[in-house]
Amino acid sequence: MRSMLQQQCEQLAAARYPLHMPGHKRRVAPAPGLSCAAFDLTEIEGADDLHDADGILAAAMQRTAALYGSARCWYLVGGSTVGLLAGIRALAPFGSRVLVARNCHKVVYHAIELGHLTAHYLTPPVVAEFGVYGSIPPASVAAALDAHPDVRCVILTSPTYEGVQSDLKAIADLCHAKGVPLLVDEAHGAHYLPLAEPYGWRGGAVAAGADLVVQSAHKTLPSLTQTAWLHLNGTLADPAAVERELDVFETSSPSYPLMASLDGCTAWLAEEGPAAFAAWRARLDRFAAAARTWRHTPVLGLGPERAGFYAFDDGKILLRIGAAGAGYLRAAGFEPEMVCGPNVLAMTSPCDDETALDRLAEVLARRDETAPPVPRAGALLPAPGPARCTIAEALLRPACVCPLGDAVGKTAAEYVWAYPPGVPLLAPGEEVTSAFVQAAAALAADGTALHHTGAGNAQTLAVLA
Repeated sequence: MRSMLQQQCEQLAAARYPLHMPGHKRRVAPAPGLSCAAFDLTEIEGADDLHDADGILAAAMQRTAALYGSARCWYLVGGSTVGLLAGIRALAPFGSRVLVARNCHKVVYHAIELGHLTAHYLTPPVVAEFGVYGSIPPASVAAALDAHPDVRCVILTSPTYEGVQSDLKAIADLCHAKGVPLLVDEAHGAHYLPLAEPYGWRGGAVAAGADLVVQSAHKTLPSLTQTAWLHLNGTLADPAAVERELDVFETSSPSYPLMASLDGCTAWLAEEGPAAFAAWRARLDRFAAAARTWRHTPVLGLGPERAGFYAFDDGKILLRIGAAGAGYLRAAGFEPEMVCGPNVLAMTSPCDDETALDRLAEVLARRDETAPPVPRAGALLPAPGPARCTIAEALLRPACVCPLGDAVGKTAAEYVWAYPPGVPLLAPGEEVTSAFVQAAAALAADGTALHHTGAGNAQTLAVLA
């Protein structure tokens, strides 16, 4: 008998084509014949133990490491979240300093919070047309390493949620020259591996030599939601420290169906990956050719803003069509991944239906003939205010709630972000600026709900008392 939740999920799944994660697109089984009842084991004799693997799980993780070219790979059943928490804790001792890209996911901030770390931020340039962050220049990393020689690691995101890449090889070389490990949140780049390079997916973090790399297999590949990989390279990250922190942050009852789907995904990549990536490239090229003929439908990476990127993952299709455009897509049978301000994100994968992007292009072409252009994004990503204390300190001190307009000049006592993508517009301990207040108002006017983690809401903000 199917549960009510199962029935409701099936109804949602059947309603529209998925332009969102997970990457299997409900078409490619992560492990053929996978049955939760049949595979749902515990650490019995012969089943190995994820937290002390020396049998079938160790062999599976080695197969994935070999496919990606990393020295070690750990299977993660708590998503990239657990890999980032454990990786940062392994590299940065309690109370130390780290160099962090300001466009990192909220979980990186949670790791900073839990470790009572002092964060020095690398703020990427903003792509004004879309209001998203661009590539991090290696020169800014070099300058920050010189200015903060005591940082214990550098933490970057590449590719970003929207597909923007940074020059990880150059950045890794700069870090290693200083003896500083580089951790890359590559949650949205699990498809960056050697067999995908001939089809345009180059510049991945493992190939660049990053010391720890976290990838969400489920986002763009055929693996079940909540599955991810943590890769290790070089000698700057201690594998024993990583394993100790995984013991802390990851469940002690890992799901065998999830781990089986990771090994099944590895097998799918090895056996069918080259043909699947070649077909994906052809679908994306056809879509891009069509998109270049549109007058009122800007697509990130196809306009002049591309010149400001180091590289770009065109498997992410970011459209500046606003909430009305997202409604148009839903009415035409497509469900996008994200709507934030003027931007609508369509996620693709090597598992998409062969004609899905052709149909999407036809729908967008019809809309383009009559729809008015959506204005540029403007200042949706305000520069962070100066840090007056660490995140952990701000969360431990007394706070109060005040009207949003009265918070300017005060110190934030909560996070504020749009989810997705989950990058904080404001972090605890930062000075609240008028630019933040204006950006929050602009997003609200566009219908984007901002998440407050304290007592604040759309009209108020929690600040230090």
